[in-house]
Amino acid sequence: MKQDIFFDSLENFPKDHAHLQSLGSIGIVIPTFQAANHLSHCLPPLLDSPLNPRLLIIDSSSTDGTVSLARSLGVEVMVIPQGEFNHGATREKGRKYLKTSIVIMMTQDAYAVSKEMLGYLVKPILEGKASVAYARQLPHHGASVFAAFARHFNYPPTSHIRSLADASTYGVYTFFCSNSCAAYLNTALDEVGGFPSVRFGEDTVVVAKLLERLYRVAYVAEAQVRHSHDYTLRQEFRRHFEMGWTRRAYQKILSRGGSDSLRGRIYVQSLLKELWETSPGQIPYAFLQTLAKWTGYRLGQASFNISMCGQERKGNLSPDS
Repeated sequence: MKQDIFFDSLENFPKDHAHLQSLGSIGIVIPTFQAANHLSHCLPPLLDSPLNPRLLIIDSSSTDGTVSLARSLGVEVMVIPQGEFNHGATREKGRKYLKTSIVIMMTQDAYAVSKEMLGYLVKPILEGKASVAYARQLPHHGASVFAAFARHFNYPPTSHIRSLADASTYGVYTFFCSNSCAAYLNTALDEVGGFPSVRFGEDTVVVAKLLERLYRVAYVAEAQVRHSHDYTLRQEFRRHFEMGWTRRAYQKILSRGGSDSLRGRIYVQSLLKELWETSPGQIPYAFLQTLAKWTGYRLGQASFNISMCGQERKGNLSPDS
């Protein structure tokens, strides 16, 4: 059943540092690559947080000074070969390294709007209302109309909590979460085997597994980060190819949310309505973008099906088996 949660302020949130420590340790994992230009925006609000989290950067062998800059700021750094990075496995490596009670996943280009962001984010977990909580993403200043719309569509202004019982209301959005800024109860992650080794969508897969075990996910609109991308058509195609592959690989567990095409149609209809009212000249590009996304997504699904045919001939099973 849907539950709304409201945070008018942090006045009831413990500000005493010792008390925060007693509630459990908090760690943050940030995978990076060529992130030197991002760290001055990403790290300060986290380092200034009264929660005093451990920060771990897992860097994919950057050559722009990312590692030295992070270490100069007092952040723990783990360096891996660039080819070793995997959206799920790399984050899982960081989680196991930190071993904190709560682990927060972020990306290098997600900038907390204030040092209080982390407090808002972990509050539902500390209060036992949810085992996963993710932040509201606002578009970066100067983001395109397409990048801004994606953030407004997926990250509404009102907080809520979802469980598997809400699948009939939220559809595939029931399992939505973003590791650009999301907090997890580590013991809950342990129960589902942590983050799977996937090329994309490890957050959605883990949330689906947790909800099946009757955990809940909190969307915390008061915890805000600026994070958006102006993808090219080629990038949209590749991103949705990976998305289609992962969703097909974990179709069994994600099918509880119903058809993913329904939310896709609602997204396109809402985008076209927004463009018609504000930027009608962008509508032709919206059709091209939609075609790139749809084609990539379907080809990703087809690619998985083809790979599974080969795997079955060899006696291997799919991730959902």
